[in-house]
Amino acid sequence: MEIIQPAGWMPPKGYANGIKAEGEMVFVGGQVGWDEQRKFRSDDFVAQVRQTLLNIITILQTAGASPSHITRMTWYITDKQEYLRSLKEVGRVYREIIGAHYPVMAMVQVVALIEDRAKVEIETTAIVPTIRP
Repeated sequence: MEIIQPAGWMPPKGYANGIKAEGEMVFVGGQVGWDEQRKFRSDDFVAQVRQTLLNIITILQTAGASPSHITRMTWYITDKQEYLRSLKEVGRVYREIIGAHYPVMAMVQVVALIEDRAKVEIETTAIVPTIRP
């Protein structure tokens, strides 16, 4: 995997401008902050981000991938201000679960998510490198 950073551009903070990768692609559908039984344990934004990221990691591990293979994440949030108020805690939780790996990311505020209690939904793409003989 190669991070793409155009010459002269200010470095992004918490994401990459581009990534070049080769291998087996793993697509993770939009995950929300519920557990494996589809039960929300909290309505707290940061707690839902934590559970959402844990769900993503579980799916990646099932596919033989790890957080370092993530190339793209799209975050859908229902409250931009709540996200901004929680930014430090979100960053801490992200680094705890994903590590110091910052893929290409986009974040969009939406009016609502399909699951009424969901405050965040994240789609993820990972690429597991192909081992060459």
